[in-house]
Amino acid sequence: MSATGSRTVVANIALSLDGRTVGPAGDHDMGWIVPHAVTDGARDHMARVVSTASTALLGRKNFQGFGGFWPSVAADDNADPRDRAFSHWLNTTEKVVFSSTLTDTEWENTRFVDADPVAVVKQLREQEGGDIVVLASSSVIKALLAADEVDRLSITLCPELVGAGARLFDDGTPASSWTLALTGTSGSGALTLYYERNR
Repeated sequence: MSATGSRTVVANIALSLDGRTVGPAGDHDMGWIVPHAVTDGARDHMARVVSTASTALLGRKNFQGFGGFWPSVAADDNADPRDRAFSHWLNTTEKVVFSSTLTDTEWENTRFVDADPVAVVKQLREQEGGDIVVLASSSVIKALLAADEVDRLSITLCPELVGAGARLFDDGTPASSWTLALTGTSGSGALTLYYERNR
């Protein structure tokens, strides 16, 4: 059930066993995720996440990372068909990017907003469309969790102890209750988990 309006907000992210979103070297220390992101299970999980979505939310850093890789994959005959489908979805779907510095891009269907993610999501909920998916942008997810604006948590739990680095669930995250709706496994030993917010 959504918090307000008719659209479901999905927070999609990969976490280590110790709850990290990145490693001790900072924002780009994510190599430990890669072996778990290229499995059949992870690709099927991502396809399921976006199958009912029509809007993607990204922070600046993730937008730049995604934009440097995904736009051309749709036309790559050597790419996994699921990666090509995800690329096509990214290219054609509405992308809302939270940034105070970026204003222009060649990636179609992108708009930049210098605004509070919570306010933007509340506006999007009142518009027609499918699910609203936050793609791995922990700062956006944290803001939405703090405001109880996340309806579904889509987590790829990687069998890695990273030891240090940023966490998704910091002390002070408001308490909430969730129901496990779906689980899956990958060839790498990662778990894919869907939790629905109890309201």
